[in-house]
Amino acid sequence: MEETGRIAGGSLVVFLLLFSWVFHGSASVTYDKRSFIIDGQRKILISGSIHYPRSTPEMWPDLIQKAKDGGLDVIQTYVFWNGHEPSPGKVNADSSSALLLLLIVLAISLLRKDRKMKEIDYRIFQLSGVEGAKTSFGLSLTLLIFFSLDFSYYFEGRYDLVRFIKVVQAAGLYVHLRIGPYVCAEWNFGGFPVWLKYVPGIAFRTDNGPFKVAMQGFTQKIVNMMKAEKLFEPQGGPIIMSQIENEYGPVEYEIGAPGKAYTKWAAAMAVKLDTGVPWVMCKQEDAPDPVIDSCNGFYCENFFPNKEYKPKMFTEAWTGWYTEFGGAIPQRPAEDLAYAVARFIQNRGSFINYYMYHGGTNFGRTAGGPFISTSYDYDAPLDEYGLPSEPKWGHLRDLHKAIKLCEPALVSADPTVTSLGTNLEAHVYKANSGACAAFLANYDPKSSARVTFGNMQYDLPPWSVSILPGCKNAVFNTARISAQSSQMKMTPASTFSWQSYNEETASAYSEDTTTMDGLLEQINITRDATDYLWYMTEVHIKPDEQFLKTGQYPVLTVMSAGHALHVFINGQLSGTVFGGLSNPKLTFSDNVKLIAGANKISLLSVAVGLPNVGLHFETWNAGVLGPVTLKGLNEGTVDMSSWKWSYKIGLKGEALKIQDTTQSSSVEWVEGSLSAQKQPLTWYKSTFNAPGGNDPLALDMSSMGKGQIWINGESIGRHWPAYTAHGNCGDCSYAGIFHEKKCQTGCGEPSQRWYHVPRSWLKPSGNQLIVFEELGGNPAGITLVKRTMDRVCADIFEGQPSLKNSLIGSNKVHSLQSKAHLWCASGLTISKIQFASYGVPQGTCGSFREGSCHAHKSYDALQRNCIGKQSCSVSVAPEVFGGDPCPGSTKKLSVEALCS
Repeated sequence: MEETGRIAGGSLVVFLLLFSWVFHGSASVTYDKRSFIIDGQRKILISGSIHYPRSTPEMWPDLIQKAKDGGLDVIQTYVFWNGHEPSPGKVNADSSSALLLLLIVLAISLLRKDRKMKEIDYRIFQLSGVEGAKTSFGLSLTLLIFFSLDFSYYFEGRYDLVRFIKVVQAAGLYVHLRIGPYVCAEWNFGGFPVWLKYVPGIAFRTDNGPFKVAMQGFTQKIVNMMKAEKLFEPQGGPIIMSQIENEYGPVEYEIGAPGKAYTKWAAAMAVKLDTGVPWVMCKQEDAPDPVIDSCNGFYCENFFPNKEYKPKMFTEAWTGWYTEFGGAIPQRPAEDLAYAVARFIQNRGSFINYYMYHGGTNFGRTAGGPFISTSYDYDAPLDEYGLPSEPKWGHLRDLHKAIKLCEPALVSADPTVTSLGTNLEAHVYKANSGACAAFLANYDPKSSARVTFGNMQYDLPPWSVSILPGCKNAVFNTARISAQSSQMKMTPASTFSWQSYNEETASAYSEDTTTMDGLLEQINITRDATDYLWYMTEVHIKPDEQFLKTGQYPVLTVMSAGHALHVFINGQLSGTVFGGLSNPKLTFSDNVKLIAGANKISLLSVAVGLPNVGLHFETWNAGVLGPVTLKGLNEGTVDMSSWKWSYKIGLKGEALKIQDTTQSSSVEWVEGSLSAQKQPLTWYKSTFNAPGGNDPLALDMSSMGKGQIWINGESIGRHWPAYTAHGNCGDCSYAGIFHEKKCQTGCGEPSQRWYHVPRSWLKPSGNQLIVFEELGGNPAGITLVKRTMDRVCADIFEGQPSLKNSLIGSNKVHSLQSKAHLWCASGLTISKIQFASYGVPQGTCGSFREGSCHAHKSYDALQRNCIGKQSCSVSVAPEVFGGDPCPGSTKKLSVEALCS
């Protein structure tokens, strides 16, 4: 199969040379140890991840502009294979002529007598996804034609990759295209199409012929699409680098030689595609030249590439962490994230990417894990709805400005590192041109320090870095936030009147079921076309069973590989169990009420996303695999695992296309109060008008249990408010090593309460909302809400570093007076100063309190300068607040204002 992959690639290149434009000029993106060099200019590149399917095309321009305003140079995105090729074998209309040629080759192949070759050809035919194929055809021509056809490729709507890249280009930013095609990303099946799992003989991400043929085909498809649109930088496009594979180093370590061979093959395959821009492999210490290895993590300051002549890249600086159903919401302090970036840059880093800069939403059934929530907010600088998450967005913007002021020195010299004391260092860059930049670092998580540098003294808070462009004036400290904080609120905009339709409990041996011996793996049956699979059988109870007299009903035990299970006995819900991200397996074990005669056992197994990470996760299972036992009968315990079981894929409501507004449904909806009986397995429908304004919208689903949501036929995603968050919630200090469980919020509350409704999915009136509820929630509590700014805060120290200090000549050392800046969103003004204290106030935004030192005129200047205005600023100095309330102490101003 090695030879198969080689021949396929060669044939495809020959074919595409006839139809595609190919580079012949020299690349204008190069690199050395100091930085990337674009069109002859060295650059420190600041990047952010925005995944195009996790937002809508209508959101893209605003997201990209906010990223640019935040100081980004590059937008980084994965390419989502399963979104672009969800199933093979469906040929688009514009490929009909190529299909005709394919059929001609197929006819010719019937005459082939080389049996061994026909066997190889047949495997390729199977790979194409053409079901029911019983013969073979010519290998080289087949691959050549097959990979040139647009078999079920989809590049529309949220998956319009070219459009997304052109939006980035229009904003004047670069693109880092992570083709993968494995993405991880908490995305369903790690981005792989589910059909790929069923290619005969395949093993994912190893030295495996069928996998390499498929992977190479998709990678070539994307590269050639980008070339055809002239999107690589040498063609005048924005793509300055691409990534092949993704975080493969740990997998290679586990599997050994096949992994090493695969790494070499993937790198060579990518380089041969001749994109004219560098290729990257993240978390890949042995990335073959000229591919660049890079670092992912919370901190990467001590990482260095495997060759001295490669730039130091931080491809994923994790801005937060994902939320799982059943887990608390992780948050990473802005101070710590800025600290990690500053330490990376001070130690020769030249490319930093925030994963995520905008996380967005796992619409539909795209969330992986399993058990990943529909929200992919990730505590990113731009929140799920596309609004700046303050102070993180503003603090990073100020960091980026400070770094850019240092760029001339950073790209021209190596640093000189000097100890300033215990856990204290200075990194100094001095260029021959005279450019200078210094980074003063305090690595102690508990103690602040005053250091002497260049005959001047500088105050360094714990766990912080100060940046000095020109090596004189500190313009930024990672632990001193000049940007305001903001808190958002969800304001009710609409309620709903409901109709309902009760989903039927499936029964064994009915016409729309398939009956087989034993228990079957769920995804093998559903092919992930739905979350739902019914397992059904019947138990016949004799009249003389003892439990019928005693009332001690038998115990039914069902063991499942996951992810959730609803148990119905004779059409009535008997219980629900579910797993979690750390252990998706589950066991139901409870007494079940059986009657004399035939009893229908119906098990609704529910998937909650397919795994996206792990060694050979394509082999992992879901569904009821047993054993299934019934204990407490006269004969003791009966193992039903090998009985005849009937299977039904999906729900009746799905088959009727209840959620599809374009289909005429024969569903008989029940009106009014009968629709609110909190029944399990119930569909709810309502119509509503779009609220006015431009504020982002969401559904408050706190009254519901578990299920899915659609608006005008578009899937919002899975809802599961009944799964409350468990974790370690409490006080959070920015200082000290961060990990994903350090700063959690929302314990005891739904892991996700609000579900994003994109404005572009709505019409002015007559919008259709469909909710499927598995557990029996109360739809009367569902509310459409607007996300608006509630309050803003500032927390500013006297004399803290400010970017305005950069305006002072480099031959002078001075600090301008600090200022507190407040602003409300467009259309809102500051209506009240909720809290103000100049002195040593305590707490954080929303929970400020006076400390032991407080200026009694703290409110005066703020009320005078800010009330009734959209924005205002106040100097942080004693004379503004009626004098120094505590001479000799380090003071700050904490203020909280309401917007309305």
